[in-house]
Amino acid sequence: MTTRFPPIRPAAVLTVAGVLALAGCAVGPNFREPVAPHVDRFTTAPLPKATVAANTAGGDAQRFLEGENVPQRWWTTFGNAELDRRVQQAFRHSPSIAAAEASLRQAEETAKAARGGLFPSLDANLGATRAKQSAAQSGIGKALGPYTVYNAGVSVGYVFDIFGGVRRGIEAQQAQADVQRAQLDATYLALAANVVTASLQEASLREQVKATRQIVASLQQELDIAQKQQAIGAKSLSDTLAVRSQLAATEATLPPLEQRLAATQNQLATYLGVTPAQLKLQPVTLAQVTLPADIPVSLPSTLVAQRPDIRAASAQLHAATASVGVATADMLPKLTLNGSLTSESLTRSGLFAAGTGGWSLGLGLLQPLFHGGQLLHQKRAAEAGMQMALADWKQTVLVAFQNVADTLQALDYDAQSLKAQNTAERDSDKLLELTRTQYRVGAVGYLSLLSAERQYQQARIAEITARTARLTDTAALYAALGGGWQGTSELSEANQASKQ
Repeated sequence: MTTRFPPIRPAAVLTVAGVLALAGCAVGPNFREPVAPHVDRFTTAPLPKATVAANTAGGDAQRFLEGENVPQRWWTTFGNAELDRRVQQAFRHSPSIAAAEASLRQAEETAKAARGGLFPSLDANLGATRAKQSAAQSGIGKALGPYTVYNAGVSVGYVFDIFGGVRRGIEAQQAQADVQRAQLDATYLALAANVVTASLQEASLREQVKATRQIVASLQQELDIAQKQQAIGAKSLSDTLAVRSQLAATEATLPPLEQRLAATQNQLATYLGVTPAQLKLQPVTLAQVTLPADIPVSLPSTLVAQRPDIRAASAQLHAATASVGVATADMLPKLTLNGSLTSESLTRSGLFAAGTGGWSLGLGLLQPLFHGGQLLHQKRAAEAGMQMALADWKQTVLVAFQNVADTLQALDYDAQSLKAQNTAERDSDKLLELTRTQYRVGAVGYLSLLSAERQYQQARIAEITARTARLTDTAALYAALGGGWQGTSELSEANQASKQ
């Protein structure tokens, strides 16, 4: 009696193999967010409640609000419409934003493509082969052909993800998309900070140029008077030469200031996505920019969660962790399924006719045995990459905390510096007026007057620079705290909406 086995059904094979795949675990370490530093403040000493105040424009005290989150559109806290317009223009037209958005789309599509490994591949083929066989090849003692064989068919292939190698690969690609998403946020943040800082620097240089020209005009008047007095013998040539020398020295400071102003405007053009020739700016003056009075200072844990470069480093660590799983799975057995349905005929019309069809179905098991150490070293390389990514994350966090500490302390020092510079500017102005009065009555000579002029010029420029430093360091603090992002690319979404 002959024992008959039931036929193997393709559906049954797929079902059993699918159960095996689902029952499998993903090898390699599971990603866990690194632990943030256990600190409750950024600086060694507790933050002061407020900075000192100076009796000048931009010299109000600033309060630090610990535990408060930075507003997303933080640049609007400076209360200047032109600043906001420039930032929005940069978001719409900067190539750096467009490149970051394209990079994110590329990473997202790559992650979607990786998901295809979870599904069977299905391919169709259609072909024709022209051939001739020799007598030895034909097996019947005479040559055959030439003849044409037509073929058509479909094939199915599937690799069962028993050990999770495919899933780990998908996880790694999704993490890379998260890296690009965080880097897009970082691009927005850096661009906003650059536009604001360059705009404030431009306003400062405009004011320095204006102040220097006023001093030049005053010295020119002094020179005219000196020349007239020399002509009538009231003053000596040395007095005239002293004024002329001071005037020339002051005029010599103008070209570098104007060159820096032009370079800053050219840099702004690049940030705004136009050429220098296309740049159109409404002037911004320091007096039109409001110093934010209340400065939110996020908790250290919030900084780690929202700052884009830290989120990018965390996602990179996630990708590196998943890559260890991929390398581990490559060392383990692979179960594959292959099947095909074909039809072959000597005529086109005979395709798919009775007797021309064939099929195949097979399961395969592949166990790597010897690859010259390649697979082992690939796994070790992936583990080293994970350790490197963790170290990079720690370094990124340390640098972020340093940035915040530096800017917090800078704001306090800026306030103290502005108060001192404001006092110096007012006192030097009074000294200049007093010296002029004394000079007119002959109580002091030209050298005393020129010394007072020089002292006032230096104090005026230093006071402008100190006011600018408070504003730019406030912007730097907003950026160092992460700019109010929460990992949702909200500005990207708003930017896309503005382009529609």
